[in-house]
Amino acid sequence: MSTNVTAGDVARLGRGPSSRSPRGRTTVGRKVFHVINAVVLGGFTLICLLPFLNVIGSSFATPGELTNRAFIIIPETFSTDAYRYIFSTPTIARAMGVSMFVTVVGTFISLVLTSLMAYGLSKPGLPGRRVLNFLVIFTMLFSGGMIPTFLVVDAMGLIDSLWALILPVSINAFNFVIMRNFFQGIPDSLEEAARIDGCSEFGVYWRIVLPLSMASIATIGLFYAVSYWNTYQHAILYINDSEKWPIQVLLRQIVIVSSGLNADANVVDIVPPAQSVRMAVIVVATLPMLLLYPFIQRYFVKGALLGSVKG
Repeated sequence: MSTNVTAGDVARLGRGPSSRSPRGRTTVGRKVFHVINAVVLGGFTLICLLPFLNVIGSSFATPGELTNRAFIIIPETFSTDAYRYIFSTPTIARAMGVSMFVTVVGTFISLVLTSLMAYGLSKPGLPGRRVLNFLVIFTMLFSGGMIPTFLVVDAMGLIDSLWALILPVSINAFNFVIMRNFFQGIPDSLEEAARIDGCSEFGVYWRIVLPLSMASIATIGLFYAVSYWNTYQHAILYINDSEKWPIQVLLRQIVIVSSGLNADANVVDIVPPAQSVRMAVIVVATLPMLLLYPFIQRYFVKGALLGSVKG
């Protein structure tokens, strides 16, 4: 019995059945969907970017252009008077240093305390685990309020101390829940194998749990860093010494006095309009976080999603 196999048969066999499946073909409807999807997402992206571009453009615009144009993306004439105005005093550098200290030290302390607490309360065999978890979740719904919190900070001797901006908010209940759920998703077999090899409980946390949780730690770290960098209300309540003001409080003062306070003529020849100063203030206040985000963006979505449900 002879079998004749032609070149066309071989080609059809080489393509396989998947190429003939409707799922494997790009239909007209799918192409239309991709186009509409790209247009809609591009529109949303443009809506999000335009305010930022307007802020940056207005901060470099001249007073005349700010008066004649309501919306500026690329100014016709670039002017750095607003930035020269807000940097005309060394207090801006001191305030940036205060915010950097609070952000770096506060984020580190918050990550250590939150991860240790989340690791302990993620263990089903911990005595009193349900009660402690309930007490933490309870603080997400009810808090002591501004005046009781101020009295506690005052009783601890933290008024006019930078630690007043860190210790009272060192653990956030929402961030704790995300990290605890992430730890619960780590297989118990890995921890049991480490204990068999002689690791202590802290050794399991340090050598096994933390290296597997970098996505969650980077995400929670970003949440804490943004919160500490934007510290404003606590600084108003607890810090009376102007030399210890963070950048947000100092920039608020600059915006308030920008209309009536004359700058040093040797530093800034012409005081820029208040609108230009406000825009420059926004750029200075948001730039550090914008520069930080790209380095941990790859961990952000993964950490938030994996920690949002119990794995």
